[in-house]
Amino acid sequence: MWLSDAKIVLPDRVMERGSICVEGERIVAIVEGPAPHADWDLHGLTVTPGIIDMHGDMIEREIEPRPGVHLPFDMALIELDKRLAANGVTTAYAAVSFAELWDKHELRREERAREIVAAICRHRDALLTDMRVHARFEVTNRRAPPVLLELIAAGQVDLVSVNDHTPGQGQYRDLEKYVRTIAEWRNVSADAVADMTRDRIARMQETPPAWDVVREVTALAMHYRLPIASHDDDTPEKVAFMAGLGVTISEFPVTLEAAEEAKQRGMHVVMGAPNALRGTSHSGNLSAMDAIAAGVVDMLAADYHPAALLQAAYAVVARGVLPLHRAIGLIAQNVAEGLGLRERGVIAERSYADIALIEEGPLRPRVRGTLRHGQFIYLDRVLAARRKHAIQS
Repeated sequence: MWLSDAKIVLPDRVMERGSICVEGERIVAIVEGPAPHADWDLHGLTVTPGIIDMHGDMIEREIEPRPGVHLPFDMALIELDKRLAANGVTTAYAAVSFAELWDKHELRREERAREIVAAICRHRDALLTDMRVHARFEVTNRRAPPVLLELIAAGQVDLVSVNDHTPGQGQYRDLEKYVRTIAEWRNVSADAVADMTRDRIARMQETPPAWDVVREVTALAMHYRLPIASHDDDTPEKVAFMAGLGVTISEFPVTLEAAEEAKQRGMHVVMGAPNALRGTSHSGNLSAMDAIAAGVVDMLAADYHPAALLQAAYAVVARGVLPLHRAIGLIAQNVAEGLGLRERGVIAERSYADIALIEEGPLRPRVRGTLRHGQFIYLDRVLAARRKHAIQS
């Protein structure tokens, strides 16, 4: 199958007019100019690698679209899968939280997390995207380790992150802002959140994180060669501590100093795509766009909004921070490298044909089609007409 006469984003440059031949699951040829036989006429479109998202919290929102309103796991997974494919995502790590929270957010407790993981594993082969499990381990949850260790040993976890959302540090260093944010998010009074926050801090002081248990989790993850991320690093000292646990990815560092320390240690630094797109952090922490400009960011993650991935990459280009091929690398090649994914994340011969077909204007960049392993998993009417045109001509 020939994808003909498109702008192609290669790992090291942009080919302004070129064609790609796909056979089976892989790219077998890339040539300059139109193809000798065009199965798909892509003139005016841009070909990028399929997007890889290493952290997406969307599955929980699909299951619980409103507080206390729970929908079937299987239904939520299928609907999220379609949305990811329509946004050019071909590989997605669904972030599943093993968290001990002060509120009644049952989805983030370990047994509910186990059910979500089971649903992903049960339906994985039938999904459009390559859906994987990102297990978010909250270090204050003493009930989670047995469940998490069991899932890792069973091969049902693909990425582990170490999280500490205790108010007063990390992402939530500003307690007043934390209280306002949680009150708005959970639709409860600020006074109630403040009372619960004080209670939670007191309990954490009485029973601090069991770092020996955290080391047990990270040691097992390393045994199975799983990538390990730390979450919301706020100081160089925190980064150094996490590196000692085997962490290789610094996820959403909240200060430039923490991000710089991670880079100096050879860790992969991840920032949120919505943060980069908006140019500012919703919680008042490090701006992803500023961090990219400072040269300390390797990847972008959807966080809570998959459409932001492609849009953020183009925003980086529009602001003159990076050229297109390097901006696309933030959501494709660099992510594959950081997660140890082979033969994906790039448009190159012998790589998997995971491809997004983009129209750059007149509106914002939009995905017209997505292929995973050489098969279309999303196709809109505009691109479908290109196939008809190629046959008629």
